Amino acid sequence: MPQPRYDVVAIGNAIVDVIARADDALILSEGLTKGSMRLIDAAEAQRLYAAMGPAVEVSGGSAANTLAGMAALGHSCGFIGQVADDQLGQVFTHDLTALGVAYTTPPLAHGAPTARCLILVTPDGQRTMNTFLGASHLLEQRMIDEAMIANGAILYLEGYLWDPELSRAAMRRAIDVARAAGRQVAFTLSDAFIIDRHGDDFRALLNERLFDILFANEVEICALAQVDDCDAAIAAIAPLVPLLVVTRGEHGAIAVRDGVRTSVAAEPVATVVDTTGAGDLFAAGFLSGLVRGDTLDRCLISGAVCAGIIIAQIGPRAQSDLQTAVAARLG
Repeated sequence: MPQPRYDVVAIGNAIVDVIARADDALILSEGLTKGSMRLIDAAEAQRLYAAMGPAVEVSGGSAANTLAGMAALGHSCGFIGQVADDQLGQVFTHDLTALGVAYTTPPLAHGAPTARCLILVTPDGQRTMNTFLGASHLLEQRMIDEAMIANGAILYLEGYLWDPELSRAAMRRAIDVARAAGRQVAFTLSDAFIIDRHGDDFRALLNERLFDILFANEVEICALAQVDDCDAAIAAIAPLVPLLVVTRGEHGAIAVRDGVRTSVAAEPVATVVDTTGAGDLFAAGFLSGLVRGDTLDRCLISGAVCAGIIIAQIGPRAQSDLQTAVAARLG
């Protein structure tokens, strides 16, 4: 097997995040569930944007955030995702490639605009996400760079992108390409509402042993296992995947490999400012350790450090030196 050019190649939604502080009254008046993610159409995106306070625009998307973190940690990465040929599409492309991430998916010349996620951050640091998928859910199989996938040690797939039919077919093809090339396939469940819609798909893929690494949080793993207890859910899912990673917020994180369970505590954070991207950056730190060949406890610590840094700031892209912070923590 030839040496991979990329440590991780990810497929995910290409989204520009629009982040604004909000009080609980706005969440209530809009009828939103705090801390959740919902899909909205173009008209609702325009209406809600008008109701938001001053905002910061930054390129986001779950898998793209993970790659931004990995690039900051010194890794070679490639991204596959769909933007439109518009201003936000140019912003997304510039932001990602400026970090050193290879991104060559051609933009759409016609049709839906580039996706955006309107994020309301309440004083407790919780983020309520309202996502207009736009062009991102129009990723077709023909847009998949199969050579890039074959050249990545790990293919990392974002669960959010499983929802649209077009991109679901593209991701299924990507799995086939990665497995044919002898690469590992990692999948992040993204959100419980995705599992509600596609849990049967995910359970089938697990039963087919098509995933090598599965990322989830407590809510997601319980939804996938169809039980209410996190430990019971982990026990049910762990035998179906070589490496299961479950984040538990302030209670730390757990990894199970070949039946052996490893856990770490969360890193101390003085003030939680914004939880946007916490899981994404945890995955970046964990995968960074994994491709370095670290032990699972060190991988989990790397993930916890990155997550701790990201929740102490606004936005999902690190504003401080992740590499130095992880190295200092690991010694």
